[in-house]
Amino acid sequence: MILVTGGTGLVGAHLLFKLLNDNQSVRAIYRTEKKFKTVKRIFSYYTKNPEVLFNKIDWVEADLNDIPSLTEAFVGIDYVYHCAAFVSFEPNKFDLLQKTNIEGTANIVNFCIAENVKKLCYVSSIAAIGTPPIATNQITEDTEWNPEFDNSVYAITKYGAELEVWRGTQEGLDAVIVNPGIIIGPGIWNYGSGSLITMVNKGMSYYTTGSTGYIDVNDVVNCMVQLLNSPIKNERYILTSEILTFKDFIYKTAAHLDVTPPEKEASTVLLAIGWRLDWLKHKLTGKRRILSKQTAQSALSTSQFSNTKITAALDYTFKTIDQSLKDTIACFKKQ
Repeated sequence: MILVTGGTGLVGAHLLFKLLNDNQSVRAIYRTEKKFKTVKRIFSYYTKNPEVLFNKIDWVEADLNDIPSLTEAFVGIDYVYHCAAFVSFEPNKFDLLQKTNIEGTANIVNFCIAENVKKLCYVSSIAAIGTPPIATNQITEDTEWNPEFDNSVYAITKYGAELEVWRGTQEGLDAVIVNPGIIIGPGIWNYGSGSLITMVNKGMSYYTTGSTGYIDVNDVVNCMVQLLNSPIKNERYILTSEILTFKDFIYKTAAHLDVTPPEKEASTVLLAIGWRLDWLKHKLTGKRRILSKQTAQSALSTSQFSNTKITAALDYTFKTIDQSLKDTIACFKKQ
């Protein structure tokens, strides 16, 4: 039996679809039944009978920090895909990020050890990869984490979660960690890459010149499954298909949406003013932060992530981001 945490998220739902199509016995953790519609919607993009597959899942209501509910979820489990996480770049959300991402992962690792789980696959992020001393250098799995760097609260907690997984490997647990870039895929349009597509569709005024790695959601899932089923253990892998500037990504997205892309570049000064005004608005009104200092910096930074290790390990060929956007936006237009 396979356990999937975060089964109602973008990666989790696509992973469930693949596992079910591979005739695997699957249990998934959920927090609220309202998220079931997201899973069914994602299934509907790939099959005419989403309900049939959905009903094959053994759903367990559980929280990463609720030990009794996790005890039930882990009964009879052989393998675990830990996809659940809280994603936020708002500094005031640090306590919740720490509770979910670090303490929650520690609980998953502890249960894996206690229940003699054969192997764990943890979904981390390229945010948890270190920063090279020279910005133009390629970033690899061996790039050292710099605690003195102005890391985002999300990055800090994902790195902390990885430390919990490595601690588990020292206690006898076999594990692999994947560090995906920005994940492109259909089904969730209010956060992640889906929110970027929604924003471009509505119209954006500015673009930025930074760059980062992107990958299709099904490539992430395929790599996870292949790694878990392989003899590979106690390794981490950067998962990126291509490195694109944010401008290129926005322009490709706009082309597939058939909308006009932004023509103005957001300068360093404009972003510096922007995150300060956003902080002030949060302090005065209590509204959620949209732009933090770290996200403003990342919008301008050039990050060259290497996917050499994963392509060598699995001999894997990734879908192009242009094709990924085309397929994802086709679903967006239907919806």
